[in-house]
This record gives sequence, structure tokens and C-alpha cells, in this order.
Amino acid sequence: MTVVRELVKRLIAENPVMVFSKSYCPYCVRTKDLFDDLNTTYKAVELNDHDKGVEIQEELKSLTGQRTVPNVFIHGRHIGGFDALTNANEAGKLKEYLEQNPNL
Repeated sequence: MTVVRELVKRLIAENPVMVFSKSYCPYCVRTKDLFDDLNTTYKAVELNDHDKGVEIQEELKSLTGQRTVPNVFIHGRHIGGFDALTNANEAGKLKEYLEQNPNL
């Protein structure tokens, strides 16, 4: 397994809410604002500031089929981007995802 693949998998596994982001992306900012509004702790990796950002984004594309940011995972589950996150929130599913105990 490549170093980047190991890094991506570790970040997803170690962080209940993981956001792969770019600091200048308005949808990424709105995603982080939504989690802030929900008082939800999350880990964000700003791909444009990370020395392996391009490789991480390619690994995410390989892993999820999604090439855009934000790329959100909750308890290891791929949620998708801002639209998927917003739709889940509006449908009341986001709260369920956040409250799920992955160890059950």
C-alpha cells in the first residue's frame, strides 16, 4: 500500500468526521461552517496547503470515485460533497450519521 493511501485511510479511520478540503473553495467553507453550526468536531485537511495534496486527491478519487472537494467521511462512511451533505442534513440523516456508533 502506498504512503498516501495509508495516510488517507488513517485519517478517515482516526477522525469521526473527516473533511478533505481546499481553503479557497466556497463549498468547503460552507461544509465546515455547517459542522461548526452543528457544534460538531471535525478534522479538515486543506489539500492546497498539504505537500501531498494532489496525491491525496487522486487517492480519494480512486477510493470514492469523487474528484471534487469537499470530500466528507463520517465514522468511516463516505458521505460525498457539499450537496450530499446538505441533502442529508435537510432530510434529517446527517444527525443520524453523526450519532451512529460505528463500534456497535
